[in-house]
Amino acid sequence: MTATWLLLAIGGPMIAGTVAIPFLQQHRVQVAAGVAGAVLQAVAAIMLVRQVATHGTVVVQSGGWPAPFGISLVADHFAALVLLAGAIAALAAIAFATMNVEEDRSRHGYFVFSNVLLGAVAAAFLTGDLFNLYVSFEVMLIASFVLLSLGHARRQARGAAVYVTLNLIASATFLTGAGLAYALTGTLNFADLAERLPLLEHREQSLALALLLLAAFVTKSAAFPFAAWLPASYHTPASDVSALFSGLLTKVGVYAVARTVTLLFPHEPVVQQVVLFLAGLTMIVGVLGALAQYEIRRLLAFHISSQVGYMLMGIGLMSPLALAGATFYMMQHMITKTSLFLVSGFIERGAGSGWLPRIGGLYRRDPATSAVFLVAALSLAGIPPFAGFVAKFTLARAGVEMDAWLIVGVSLAVSLLTLLSMVKIWVDAFWAAEPAEFRWHAPPRRLLMPAAALAVISASMGIFGAPLVELALTAGEELATPGTYIDAVLGSRAGT
Repeated sequence: MTATWLLLAIGGPMIAGTVAIPFLQQHRVQVAAGVAGAVLQAVAAIMLVRQVATHGTVVVQSGGWPAPFGISLVADHFAALVLLAGAIAALAAIAFATMNVEEDRSRHGYFVFSNVLLGAVAAAFLTGDLFNLYVSFEVMLIASFVLLSLGHARRQARGAAVYVTLNLIASATFLTGAGLAYALTGTLNFADLAERLPLLEHREQSLALALLLLAAFVTKSAAFPFAAWLPASYHTPASDVSALFSGLLTKVGVYAVARTVTLLFPHEPVVQQVVLFLAGLTMIVGVLGALAQYEIRRLLAFHISSQVGYMLMGIGLMSPLALAGATFYMMQHMITKTSLFLVSGFIERGAGSGWLPRIGGLYRRDPATSAVFLVAALSLAGIPPFAGFVAKFTLARAGVEMDAWLIVGVSLAVSLLTLLSMVKIWVDAFWAAEPAEFRWHAPPRRLLMPAAALAVISASMGIFGAPLVELALTAGEELATPGTYIDAVLGSRAGT
């Protein structure tokens, strides 16, 4: 049973997607496969968190080959928690898609590739070596490119071109880094690398490898200065695709940053300083970009980049509390941001546009939609008692304890600007008078349910989230003491 849930988290969606391929012309089969894959992953993630919380880090050595010779799959508290949050967000996005995806997109593989994407995301969270992390990124890139391209809009082609170009550059950089790591150490297993990298004769070699990998993962995270692909692409496809992407893709990049910085380069202060510097710039540039937007999904896309800065802040500070804050921030952001994108999709369907000057009066026309948006928006801005406040408070406290006043000041200022941008959407779309040409064709109420469920979860994470906070604190402790991970993977070899 030790390996069952870990393997099911990856294999469940992959198998569901594979089984659906011969039935592309049957919409109901496609929908069933899409839901089945997401449900299997969510159940596996829940059980995996329970298993990790009870027994500690779960390790599976594929094929019976011991690390570092075989493929290691590893679930510690950090991996299990972000997998759980991602699986819940993905399940809501898929639930929305079952009611929103046209048969044409279904026949062209929407649910097949969404399942492939879910499996690849889980593999990225759970893999124990650099090469399979690279493979997971590439499978994600293929699946996401197809999903991004499904449709007939010209702007989809432009967005997909920017998306795939920058991500291919990042992939090439990553592959170069993996090749350099193997050339320097003769291994790609994370735990084995963590033991061998400090033994390199020249520190410059380790630093060069760190910066090369960091450049690739920062690009995948949509952090400054490589964030252009995200706001150029996330608003272009159908809203169900945007919602699915918003909760998953950039978090895999952040996860890779956290795993490599804390495990492979914990004694490289330059790397931590670079991450902290990029965190501050990402927060600022992202939120300023959001304030300048008048299309809801494009505004929210800029906010994804800005919020990545908070996650990088926790990684750059590197204390157990800061890493716990980064973990909890990733979890709540997956839930909250997916909810906001689903609400924006609901609004676009009812109003025929996401352009703020063309929308108004939704508070009077649709109080339920207004309530769902308000809860998610307040959480994103970090207003108590919602989950975003818990995450931002934890990061700020960690920064104060380390006398990192500059980054704390930046994070607080950006929170105010985030609130301002949410107020902008609220005032224009919900409170303002209806424009003369505005017409509201209320979508089926069931389309709002996935967003509402995530908003409730987000609120609950802030109000009743003490057990999750405890698990995040344990994750922070494990990330800050890489010996725990190394010992779990390599066993008696650790420390020799």
